Amino acid sequence: MKILVVGSGGREHALVWKIQQSKKVNKIYCAPGNAGISRIADCVDIGATDVQKLLEFALAEKIDLTVVGPESSLVEGIVDIFEENNLRIFGPTKRAAILEGSKVFTKEFFKKYDIPSSSFKVFKDRKKAKKYIEKKGAPIVVKADGLAAGKGVIVAGTVKEAKQAVDLIMRDKAFGSAGEKVVVEACLTGEEASFIAFTDGKTILPLPTSQDHKAVYENDEGPNTGGMGAYSPAPVVTDEIADFVMNRVMLPTVKGLEAEGRPYKGMLYAGLMIDGDDINVLEFNCRFGDPEAQPLLMRLKSDIVDIFEAAIDGKLDTVDMKIDPRPTVCVVMASGGYPGSYENGKIIKGLTKAAAVSGVEIFHAGTARKNSRIVTNGGRVLGITAVGKNLKEAIDRSYRAVAQIKWTTCYYRRDIGAKALRERPGRKDKPVVGIVMGSDSDLIVMQVAADFLKSMDIPYEITVASAHRTPEKAAQYAKTARKRGLKLIIAGAGMAAHLAGVLASHTELPVIGVPLDASSLGGMDSLLSTVQMPPGVPVATMGIGKAGAKNSAVLALRILALEDSALGCKLERFRSKMEEEVEKKADKVAKSNQHVGNN
Repeated sequence: MKILVVGSGGREHALVWKIQQSKKVNKIYCAPGNAGISRIADCVDIGATDVQKLLEFALAEKIDLTVVGPESSLVEGIVDIFEENNLRIFGPTKRAAILEGSKVFTKEFFKKYDIPSSSFKVFKDRKKAKKYIEKKGAPIVVKADGLAAGKGVIVAGTVKEAKQAVDLIMRDKAFGSAGEKVVVEACLTGEEASFIAFTDGKTILPLPTSQDHKAVYENDEGPNTGGMGAYSPAPVVTDEIADFVMNRVMLPTVKGLEAEGRPYKGMLYAGLMIDGDDINVLEFNCRFGDPEAQPLLMRLKSDIVDIFEAAIDGKLDTVDMKIDPRPTVCVVMASGGYPGSYENGKIIKGLTKAAAVSGVEIFHAGTARKNSRIVTNGGRVLGITAVGKNLKEAIDRSYRAVAQIKWTTCYYRRDIGAKALRERPGRKDKPVVGIVMGSDSDLIVMQVAADFLKSMDIPYEITVASAHRTPEKAAQYAKTARKRGLKLIIAGAGMAAHLAGVLASHTELPVIGVPLDASSLGGMDSLLSTVQMPPGVPVATMGIGKAGAKNSAVLALRILALEDSALGCKLERFRSKMEEEVEKKADKVAKSNQHVGNN
């Protein structure tokens, strides 16, 4: 078979990579493709929305099957014109692709077919939109009606930001004709997830769950992008939630589109917001997600060409889709400045070393070839995708490969997949840190350590055991700590302060000592008692009081982060915030001195 893949991003590279594994395929073209795709397919210099030229090429080359990557091609009607010329093509028609092409249509469709979503109102007039925003307050969401490359959704934290979003979309035409109308809707809270499935208009064949990371900065902060990374599966989507989505979202959508005279074949992608038992649909997409496609296609074991053909022929019910049980993760490496302005043409180094990391595939997005070198040619440049026996291993492998790749102004998030590793409501993680105090009066200080661990989602336990009054309890606590799953102990005590030493002498786990101010000596007695340990029984001793208690928790984070990449990301964010605080203070001092000098 001759296959044509339409598009030029990481999604299309992943599709070409998967299609080439089919024994049915002997030739793959990609229009327009990119530098990475050119290694495994013939790239054709035709734009993804130049439907007429794509048709001419497909007819001339006698293409057996065309697979459409981007939504822009679908909304342009590529499926309609190919089918009119008796060419086999996978994707929804223009009338069906309106589900992604118009947010106004989709929100009204949700309402008509009782598909759970947020309350909304549609506006053609800027002033009326702003009045409605003033009435509703913030946070609130403003969406451009049409396609905007994943950037037309603005979550406004204040009324002022929401009004600015209306002006950006409707007055400044930041997204062109996509901003003729806006949808203003209630801001939903919870955790996002992606539910993506093949459909032939009757049968829905869901892929494993996945989760995208839309915001450009870590901790889901900053403006939306096309996606900074993804992983699969998404633990937030339980079996019960998956059943709910199939019965209340996916099936009603396919049946509703059929009733509307818009029969749907292709990929159907529901963007979900999950808040406990409250599940709502944020949006629909009519194609593989990008970057969700990369980790999902790495997990797909079946011949994808068989699935495409079954969907086109209305025989998806005959497909027994095989999925690799191992999790996958994709970290997007982007040009500095994205999703705003950025420069192209930066030479990318380290691709060969990165590709050598076990379990890793490098999918190109915005790349080009210049003078035999691979250079940047877009906002999102690479998708470093890895598989592992568990999610932690997949994350570690991906970031190990990322660390090999360099170019000027390269940027990537360091917390992709971290949500899946954290404690979830309804699931009590076993403590990994034990906090032990000599007296309950010490809690006012040691709570500082507990609060920091809690802020980092590190499970801990806290108890009272005295080295002098309850020595057996203290010794037993230390002896059983490892068996109970603890990885280190923080001990806080005042005066003679032998608690940390007693614990350290009965366990092989690291013990961190926090001397407390409990006498007229201002804590110096407890500091010396804690730090002066005999050889072979070490205690990592912090400063006196609350500062020492916080540092004990920070040190615990550093130790745990050596084996946990998600905690490593949190540690980096913590350090970055400290640096920012120091810079702000430095600026404040500088400005204050400048003012004094001017006087």
